Amino acid sequence: MPKKKQSWSVETLSPSVHRIIFDITGHQQECVVLLRSDAHHDNPQSDNEMERRHLQEAKKINAPVIDNGDAFCAMQGRWDKRSDKNKLKPEHQCIDYLDALVTTYADFLKPYSNQLAVMGTGNHETGILKHHETNLTSRLVERLRTMTGSNIIEAGYTSWVFISLRYTSPGQKSSDHKPMNTVKVWRTHGYGGAAPVTKGVIQTNRRAVYTPDANLIISGHTHQEWYFPIQRQRVDRYGNVSQDEQLHISMPSYKDGYGIGESGWEVEKGFPPAPRGAVWLKLNMRGQNKRIVWETSRAK
Repeated sequence: MPKKKQSWSVETLSPSVHRIIFDITGHQQECVVLLRSDAHHDNPQSDNEMERRHLQEAKKINAPVIDNGDAFCAMQGRWDKRSDKNKLKPEHQCIDYLDALVTTYADFLKPYSNQLAVMGTGNHETGILKHHETNLTSRLVERLRTMTGSNIIEAGYTSWVFISLRYTSPGQKSSDHKPMNTVKVWRTHGYGGAAPVTKGVIQTNRRAVYTPDANLIISGHTHQEWYFPIQRQRVDRYGNVSQDEQLHISMPSYKDGYGIGESGWEVEKGFPPAPRGAVWLKLNMRGQNKRIVWETSRAK
């Protein structure tokens, strides 16, 4: 992790493309991003303390956070056939259930709101939007912006996030910034079932075909965790042949639906225990061309 706090900002380039810009003063300076998905914060089986610990670590070094959706579970309303009032936290046992989900999570995230760069939407949020005409992601982002003045960008089910490193030499004016080196990240909340055998890795080759411009592809939804590189052959307009790598990351959840394996939806469906946690993405510049390289580590 960086020894001192990072400097970064976030901006929107188009409705589905956003950019996180790190201002660095040395080419070897490491830049760190927290990638997370499927917090399901309101679910009693979600590890809120692990989530809090990761947010505290991000705040300590001023790391931006990319949230990939399903921040909420939102399955215990009277309309939901899956609902079980025994699976409600005390603070959500109220008549304005959906409002309580937003207000309590906003209170939890308030100390870390300046770390939240991009918040995506998951299928649990789109399900509520479809049936109840309210967007929990929008309400959460809106409330955090109002409470803290933070510049959180709300994203859809999929979106692009460019991560750019902008080098500024000592004494250089901000208007004299050199061109930025950029890594293109494509995020999708994800789709499909739990895939207990393949863990969903088969999706990497499909995504690589229809998203060739991405350097990294991150997904969630299945609550599986894996890292799968695809080495690619490239050729430029001058006829120079080279290789690069497209890295696919499946992010785990903070929710443990399996527990001791005694009962529950996951147990009845025959799903195995799933990993919990998030992902640290670390980037810096290397080589004569000052190209960006990246590596990942598990946030546990």
